[in-house]
Amino acid sequence: MPILSLEGLTKRYGAVVVADGINLDLAAGEALGVIGPNGAGKTSLFNLIAGNVRADAGHIRFQDAEITALSAALRCRRGIARSFQIPHPFVGMTVFENVVVGAAFGGGMAERDAYPRAAEILEITGLRRKANLVAGSLTLLERKRLEMARALATGPKLLLLDEIAGGLTEAECLDLVATIRDLRKTGISIIWIEHIVHALLAVVDRLAVVNFGRLIANGDPQTVIRSGEVAEIYLGIEA
Repeated sequence: MPILSLEGLTKRYGAVVVADGINLDLAAGEALGVIGPNGAGKTSLFNLIAGNVRADAGHIRFQDAEITALSAALRCRRGIARSFQIPHPFVGMTVFENVVVGAAFGGGMAERDAYPRAAEILEITGLRRKANLVAGSLTLLERKRLEMARALATGPKLLLLDEIAGGLTEAECLDLVATIRDLRKTGISIIWIEHIVHALLAVVDRLAVVNFGRLIANGDPQTVIRSGEVAEIYLGIEA
């Protein structure tokens, strides 16, 4: 039984279709990579799954329960957490306080009960030594780690990562990949949108390609990345 099922998921903004009848399943513990050109509908897909926007048609099932009509807050409490492409921490609060906010408001924990979880998450994401620094002083990599830490603090079963490697150096990217690999050992399910394809290929079990709101490829990462249709989308080469 998949942990997440999308059935005919559709969203339009006037004449622009950002999700065109998408059908997609994710197994428990699986890591799925999602690629596609800018404007293909990748982040819109996350917005639909996380509940930031409401679908026009179709169904979303999570852990075998219908969640299509649930708010983003309720979906978070059910176990869906996401990071955003551009980190927006509470810059005047410490790193530790930022993670506690995620655990308390996203995970429904009492503040003091959230302290041990926050400390554990900071250790996992490599931010323990930065715990008492204000978030506004962090580097880009550290802000991205904090973005992931706040999502993890909610206690998710499904983690949505939106271009978390974007803007990083090669060394920073490798460091982040190692962290995500470690996260996978906990059994968490992951969907990761990324333009840095080699980072995805180092982590994911399966790769999906989105273009103009349609799912056009879905399968073994190496097979998908070498397909003629993907080459045509990215390079303009005839398949």
